[in-house]
Amino acid sequence: NLVRLPDEIEFVTASSLGCRFITSFRAVKEQAKVGPGHWIAVWGCGGVGLSAIMIAKGLAARVVAIDIADDKLEFARSLGADAVVNSADISDAAAAVKDLTGGGAHASIDALGDPDVVFDSISCLRKRGKHVQIGIMEPGRHRTPIPMDLVIGRELEIIGSHGMQAHKYPEMFEMIRDGGLQPEKLVGKTVSLSDGAEELMNMNSFSGAGVTVITEF
Repeated sequence: NLVRLPDEIEFVTASSLGCRFITSFRAVKEQAKVGPGHWIAVWGCGGVGLSAIMIAKGLAARVVAIDIADDKLEFARSLGADAVVNSADISDAAAAVKDLTGGGAHASIDALGDPDVVFDSISCLRKRGKHVQIGIMEPGRHRTPIPMDLVIGRELEIIGSHGMQAHKYPEMFEMIRDGGLQPEKLVGKTVSLSDGAEELMNMNSFSGAGVTVITEF
């Protein structure tokens, strides 16, 4: 995609949009069709998940954030998450989400890409709920089990989401201009290009919260 960046959006904010924010925008708004008062569960509080939380709140939804790291969950709270669940601390995260949402989420997003997360994300939905898959599985883990009994019994939808078309960007830009979305809050830290290689090598450790942006060259 090649889109014109509005003058009001400065470069660090624009860089935080990257692939993660625009992908989350379409997943939350167009694929999950999240609206005011809906409960959305977001599994994984990395760049994609944090973006999805902010966007869902911008659409007046209520959000449960799920992760295994307390610092990431605290960051999710700072972006507006109404409730958080540390899935490392409990035996049934899906049941916890159902309790918090009064019967299950209207929509649930796997923002990580893990077979266990897929299963739990589908399991936490209320009747006629939507599971949206953004996270990409590691090689060899793409064929994942799903609770088909729940899919049938609750008439659930399973939807894939990948990127966003160029003609959809203006709507997102307008929400940023109006202050309904503030992607600059996703920036956890800025680094120099010389530090970028080390940051890249450490990405698999999933340490730190928020998005890292290279600002010095």
